Amino acid sequence: MTDGQPDCLSSLLQFAPFDLLPDAARAGLQDDLQRVTATPGDVLFREGAPLKGLYIVEAGELDIMSSDSDLVSRRGPGDVMGERGLLRDGQAMLTARVTEPATLLLMPAARFHALIDTVPSFAEWFRRAGPGTTPAAPGGAPTGLTALKVADLMARDPVTCGPDLSVTEVAQLMRDRVISSVLICQDDTIAGIVTVHDMTNKVLAEGLGGDIPVTQVMTPEPLTIRSDALGLDALVKLAERRINHLPVVDDGRLVGIIARTDLIRQQAATASRMVSDIVQADSAEEMAKVMARVPALLTHLVSAGTRHSAITRRITDITDAITRRLLALGEARLGPPPVPYLWLACGSQGRQEQTGVSDQDNCLILDDAFDPATHDAYFAALAQFVSDGLNTCGFVYCPGDMMATNPRWRQPRRVWQGYFAKWIDQPDNEAQMLASVMFDLRPIAGDMALADDLRRQVLSMARANSIFVAHMISNSLKHTPPLSLLRGFSLIRSGEHKNMVDLKHSGVVPVVDLGRVYALQGAIEAANTRDRLEAARAAGLISESGARDLVDAYDLIAELRLRHQADQIRKGDEPDNFLAPGQLSELERNHLRDAFMIVKTLQSALGRGQSHLG
Repeated sequence: MTDGQPDCLSSLLQFAPFDLLPDAARAGLQDDLQRVTATPGDVLFREGAPLKGLYIVEAGELDIMSSDSDLVSRRGPGDVMGERGLLRDGQAMLTARVTEPATLLLMPAARFHALIDTVPSFAEWFRRAGPGTTPAAPGGAPTGLTALKVADLMARDPVTCGPDLSVTEVAQLMRDRVISSVLICQDDTIAGIVTVHDMTNKVLAEGLGGDIPVTQVMTPEPLTIRSDALGLDALVKLAERRINHLPVVDDGRLVGIIARTDLIRQQAATASRMVSDIVQADSAEEMAKVMARVPALLTHLVSAGTRHSAITRRITDITDAITRRLLALGEARLGPPPVPYLWLACGSQGRQEQTGVSDQDNCLILDDAFDPATHDAYFAALAQFVSDGLNTCGFVYCPGDMMATNPRWRQPRRVWQGYFAKWIDQPDNEAQMLASVMFDLRPIAGDMALADDLRRQVLSMARANSIFVAHMISNSLKHTPPLSLLRGFSLIRSGEHKNMVDLKHSGVVPVVDLGRVYALQGAIEAANTRDRLEAARAAGLISESGARDLVDAYDLIAELRLRHQADQIRKGDEPDNFLAPGQLSELERNHLRDAFMIVKTLQSALGRGQSHLG
């Protein structure tokens, strides 16, 4: 439902970039705005449907769904939706489904386009290369499926037949032409499509004879696409409708057909395909070949406007799959484990926040029946096999030796409980560092019961020790955003990265540290930083406005980091975390400064509150 409540404009102006609108542009805007309320399960718009306008989330949460029905991104308060479609042909490019009760502001399409045409800063915001847009590659040209048109990928001579053929005759046609689909045409129009899948599921599985007319099993009036559409558009349509073929039709004329396999050949780097290939790999070297496709995956997802949390989750899923496969191969080589074990990841893998630049951090929790003299040789060999395999796949050995190959991090559960108890009771510098890493533990494979209640017990012990909490807060303030006294950027002064900012240690890590402290204060069991921030908001550990600002700041910094890495990959460079602010537009630099200022403000607030925790 919609309404025109009078506070729509004041609510809108709380969010960027609407706060940039001059007074003249705000005139009459109140009358155009509508407030939309939606309940979980509602579909706000579907891919391919005309958009009513630009949606701005006031409250609640929505999922943006794309290929393979995967979650492309999750939208919450302050996020906008529909801008990509409005800036193209007015049709939604993805599907938005409500997951939590939501209220949204709707700005009609005509008003949105009027603001784009008359307010340069507003237009620059939406047209800049960032989340929700397609950034340019070197020389100004997009890459991958965002560059290739359907005309570049389709088969130009699709096989057709009339509606009078039998199923057997069509099957023979598929066999003779070595194809997987035939278009059924009548009077120069497409009446339907029949595929190998139809032959299996509609004919053989149902016990039908081959003499029935093909029209009985065809899919009538199939979905089509134009030849000037992007390859990415075809990929989304195929995935959303769960089909494998799209006839290509221009102005009513059949000009070709495009299949999912055509797109797979161009875009093999999909997370689900990569995981499937990893599961079937028989060596670390085979998995390394799959990992070599991760840079293409990262650039593709960034180009598609995928949120950073979805990108890092997919990359981490690939790492998890490699880890599990290596463990299976290790057991096949060494034999079954002498006692139950659990392999866990910490660091960015544990938080499901891996990017194009990651090392390995892992450990083993062993059953308390573990006897070092009898059993450790097996687990030392298993740990070495897995860590070596991860290194072969590009996850270099941890510089701090935080790996299961180190006997210290390969211990029975009772020893781990003792570790945590000691770190909490005696929070020296090493204890703070170790606790910080270990608070991000996430089970990957093995006997999950070995981790039952461990995180909950540790959080309970740590939260009850005010001295430990105070030390953790102090430790979390060591990484500060790179801001100078005059609110400019504090740049690296010398060395290889002179005049740059470190988007990891000075940008993402300070927020990760804040999230870890909030998890400690609220006994929040989530390991992912964004999940921790959202849980902290729900638990009232941060004010509603503070939490919203911090999540927005984190999203901007993390997405800029991935955009930077994707740009480097397109140029053929190794991705890193160092960015020269001069590469950004003035508007982007302002946004980044604002994000750093928000993080610094929340750090200051946490530091001021430290005294009453000690």
